[in-house]
Amino acid sequence: MNKKTILILLICCIFCIIIAAIPLQQAIVFQPNYTNDKLAYIPVKNGDNFKIKYTHSIHLSDVIESYKVTLSQSIQQYELVYEDFSIGMPANAAAGEIFEQQDGKYYIKNMKLIFPFFHLRIGQVRANHRVIFKSKEYPLSRSLQPGISVKVEIRKLNFFEQWRGVNILESL
Repeated sequence: MNKKTILILLICCIFCIIIAAIPLQQAIVFQPNYTNDKLAYIPVKNGDNFKIKYTHSIHLSDVIESYKVTLSQSIQQYELVYEDFSIGMPANAAAGEIFEQQDGKYYIKNMKLIFPFFHLRIGQVRANHRVIFKSKEYPLSRSLQPGISVKVEIRKLNFFEQWRGVNILESL
């Protein structure tokens, strides 16, 4: 090979590495705290909804927290559904929210809580945390180690982060 061909190949390789390092894929990211475990993610678009469902450790009934991806890459909680009043569960809605009881469940609707991120500890025993995305449930313990704490946020991932991480939608 001549010098010109080698230079063109080198430039192409550098260009490919640069392109692969640019964050392009927006995702819900579950980034483990305090460990070197792989991140898990779900590719999303602005306006997509997702839910976190878990079994309450005291009541042993399901709790469903509903979220939406905002235009500013934040997370908006818009609804909470639970079955039991008691420790850790709200007794009423806050200002501007709607509290309803239907079919033995309590609903807090019209929530407008905005988070840049939140932390979640993946349950080891009873909680059985699941993400519901597009009407399908994905157990987080299949993609993340039970018992670890994760930071949940919306961010753009580059090719290398996607490659090293676990796409929750493909983990079943």
